[in-house]
Amino acid sequence: MRRFALFGECLTAGLLVLVAALPVVTLLPALAAGCAHIKAHVDGETTSLRSFFERVRAALPGGWQLSLAVIGCFAVLAVDVVLLRSRVAGGGFVAAVCGVAAVGLAVVVLRAAAAWSPDARWADLARSAPRRAVADFGGSLLLVMSFGVLLVVTWQLPPLLLPMLGCVLMAAVAVDRRSGRVGQELSRSTSVDG
Repeated sequence: MRRFALFGECLTAGLLVLVAALPVVTLLPALAAGCAHIKAHVDGETTSLRSFFERVRAALPGGWQLSLAVIGCFAVLAVDVVLLRSRVAGGGFVAAVCGVAAVGLAVVVLRAAAAWSPDARWADLARSAPRRAVADFGGSLLLVMSFGVLLVVTWQLPPLLLPMLGCVLMAAVAVDRRSGRVGQELSRSTSVDG
């Protein structure tokens, strides 16, 4: 029964994130609030609609500028892929590189959103997320696999976009918590060895 409740929260989080991200400039605050919503459910805290939108509001300072930058980067990469694949010799290779860059950007964005808390600053999260993505390469690969599952499932059944988006948010939260535990274990083992 608890697993079904978590799936229900993933569905709710996916829907709420899509609604909150509609203005585009709220993309990162919506993702951060979605991750915080999943964390709150797992930790047994409040997961009401009101608390979700309070988290979005708390994440807005600094988040809307970064959201515009992220959307701009994705737009440039998408335009590059479309133009290069059809009009430039050897453009397929460059388009593939742009696709990999887009996936890398998505991983960094999700890592920043999963690490967000009301006392965190987006500028600090934006600087630390790429380092954490590289340092915990296994966790980053898990996020890439979650994107793959999202694409395959929603390609086959588009109505499953909502729960699958929530599952990607849950994967981001799990990777964030996993990387925190791995870092603590590594620091403990080095202090014991030293």
